[in-house]
Amino acid sequence: MPAKSAAQQKAAGAALSAKRGDTPKSDLKGASKSMVKSMSETELEEMASTSRKNKPQHKSD
Repeated sequence: MPAKSAAQQKAAGAALSAKRGDTPKSDLKGASKSMVKSMSETELEEMASTSRKNKPQHKSD
C-alpha cells in the first residue's frame, strides 16, 4: 500500500529503520511507533519507498 502523504512516508521510513535494528525503537514517536508493531517489514518497505513528489505534507480526510 503506497503512502498517501509525505508524513506517512517519513513515518514508515522511521519504523522500517527501527524494525531492521538501525534505529532504537525508543526513539520512535507517534505513528511510526504503532507502525513498527502493526506492519511487516515488507509493508513498511513498500510504504517508505513511495515517492514524495506531488504528495501533500499531511492527508486531510
